[in-house]
Amino acid sequence: MTNQPESSPAHGNKRRPIRNKPETKISRIRKIIGPSIITGASDDDPSGIATYTQAGAGFGYQFLWTALLSYPLIVTIQEMCARIGVVTRKGLTGILKKNYPKPVMWIMIVFSFPAIVLNISANLAGMGAVSNLLVPSIPAGAFASAFCLVLLFNLIKLSYRKIANILQFLCLVLLCYVIVPFLSEQNWGTILKATLIPSVHFDTASLSILVAILGTTISPYLFFWQTSMEVEEVKEKRIMVDKQMIIDVRKDIRIGMFVTNIIFFFIILTAGTELFPKGITNINTVDQAALALKPLVGKEAYLLFAIGVIGTGLLSIPVLAGSLSYMLSEAFGWKEGLNKKFHQAKGFYAVMIVSMLLALGINLLGINPVKALIYTAVLYGLTAPVLIGIIMHIGNNKKLMGEYTNRKSSNIIGAATLLIMTAAAVALIYLWLQ
Repeated sequence: MTNQPESSPAHGNKRRPIRNKPETKISRIRKIIGPSIITGASDDDPSGIATYTQAGAGFGYQFLWTALLSYPLIVTIQEMCARIGVVTRKGLTGILKKNYPKPVMWIMIVFSFPAIVLNISANLAGMGAVSNLLVPSIPAGAFASAFCLVLLFNLIKLSYRKIANILQFLCLVLLCYVIVPFLSEQNWGTILKATLIPSVHFDTASLSILVAILGTTISPYLFFWQTSMEVEEVKEKRIMVDKQMIIDVRKDIRIGMFVTNIIFFFIILTAGTELFPKGITNINTVDQAALALKPLVGKEAYLLFAIGVIGTGLLSIPVLAGSLSYMLSEAFGWKEGLNKKFHQAKGFYAVMIVSMLLALGINLLGINPVKALIYTAVLYGLTAPVLIGIIMHIGNNKKLMGEYTNRKSSNIIGAATLLIMTAAAVALIYLWLQ
């Protein structure tokens, strides 16, 4: 990446230029690892953990292959989003507002707002429930409220750079899920076969969980967040767009999405190894998953799983609320950005506050988080194909993207993703109506 100098020699800046300092391995890694590690890790949120756990508990190793199949799909779409943000320096909503019919933008917002709020609510419920398992004397609702208020305070108070650094640190929590399967004996030959050879059964239960996995992994809110975070990075670091930067963005995307798929692979593997063979096939919430693991693989795995749920919740909720804030701020023309203070972007932070408090209210009212996730999946499933089509159109628009339009391979994989997600949306509607 090429950074613009903060001041020129003509301004009398006598400080030694930063670029003269020797580059360390850590600084080289930080250049490659950017916003996508946060995007990818946030995709494995408590609601996602519940979905992947149910896949493993209900079907064993049957859906391990989905981690392999979905990787190029999510990489391709997120790379388009990142490149769009870097080149246009606008979020998706801003581009939709300026270059597409207004109804398209408002349809996306109308469907996305309730889906994201329900997703936040389900995540708060999961975090509160596993915290209550760890400390039974404190009610789950009290934990959920505390998490919500702490997150809001830090999102409003801290700068973008501090928030990004904290979120990147929280990504390490996901390693808990990689460790758990190694705490017990595994049949790696069978696991490898299930990973490489897809197994599809056309019954309602199998199709439902397949649609849920795709909807959880390729979620519309990630598209908005990725694009807006790249804009934040460009503004924060004063980056000039060139071919090397686009290469670095692609590396960042591959790493971030690799984290997503590795983690969800190991969550399915854990449930498929420890729960499915014991006949524990119906897991509706993350606390049920954690509790079911305790007698089977020991307290260590149970604690790791529970800590992972809390960590991923702390990571994903800012991404969910932030994506909604970016969407509405761009739609109404408000000042936006985590790099701005509250008084500089009141509308942006107001959306964040309202969405999180609404989510907390839904949680405290006792609405079933599993049903909330079903509604979320329906709304995501309906909007994802439309949004993917729009993202592909923007990525191929030379007026907006200049020389950085989609490559042929991106269009081929993007078209495949569009077809798969459209089929998933149709299947979701069909199953919903049964």
